[in-house]
Amino acid sequence: MFKIGDFEIHLIKESIMNVDGGGAFGLIPRKLWSRYVQPDVDNLIPMSQNCLYVKAHGKHIVVDTGIGSKLTKRLRRMYQIEDENGLVTALAQLGITPSEIDLVINTHLHFDHAGGNTIWDEDGNIQATFPNAEYVVQRGEYDDAMHPNERTSVTYFPDNYVPLVENGQMRLLDGDTEILAGITGIVTPGHTPFHMSIRFEGQGEHSAFVCDLASFAVHFERLAWMTAYDVEPLRTMETKRIWQQWAIDHEATLIFPHDVTRPVGRLRASDVGVPILETIDEAFVNAD
Repeated sequence: MFKIGDFEIHLIKESIMNVDGGGAFGLIPRKLWSRYVQPDVDNLIPMSQNCLYVKAHGKHIVVDTGIGSKLTKRLRRMYQIEDENGLVTALAQLGITPSEIDLVINTHLHFDHAGGNTIWDEDGNIQATFPNAEYVVQRGEYDDAMHPNERTSVTYFPDNYVPLVENGQMRLLDGDTEILAGITGIVTPGHTPFHMSIRFEGQGEHSAFVCDLASFAVHFERLAWMTAYDVEPLRTMETKRIWQQWAIDHEATLIFPHDVTRPVGRLRASDVGVPILETIDEAFVNAD
């Protein structure tokens, strides 16, 4: 846990998914990226599904919900998922029940970030995991999720969000929005056209959950490094260029969604031209 102003921010490792290193690093050769993440014999690397629990303004807030519990056995085997459904368990370790969550912010609607939005009840019906919460996401992201193409259909699963819009529980945002005082959702395009990063500001301190703008810390350090999953990679690079400078200027605490070893850090300018991310040793809230 760390604080930004009066905000308490807890980093929660909801689960770990093992993916091909080529997907996580795109065009970057294995000889380079393996200096930062060591693959196994099958070229798989671990990716944490990092979510946030934030206490602010007397409210209980969740940012992203991870994979959740609804994936089929085939998909769980394919992604070699560990510690599935850890978000609710981790919140319980903090003394928070699902009914106490007031707000859920979805950075985007890919299954590994929004899968925990909903659950199956005992009768096989979809229900909100957090029954009293308002959910928010960018309207453009929701529209893209509702009209997937051959590439994006494998990551947008309607059960994670359609029921929430239909029952009025999910609010669609139109562009950059201050969701609560000091908590702003900002469109950071590239990974998806309406992907959203979350900025926290209070008492002169700054933080950002950059989400899949930079899945790993090294993706944020190096402009040209990004995943093969980005649908607009050149926009990712230009968006990162802006946010690199913001992070340096504001000495911001940065939070990364998938990095197992460097999930939190601060970016510093360097004499060699490539900024350096200094890791902050923050404890996870783990669901064991």
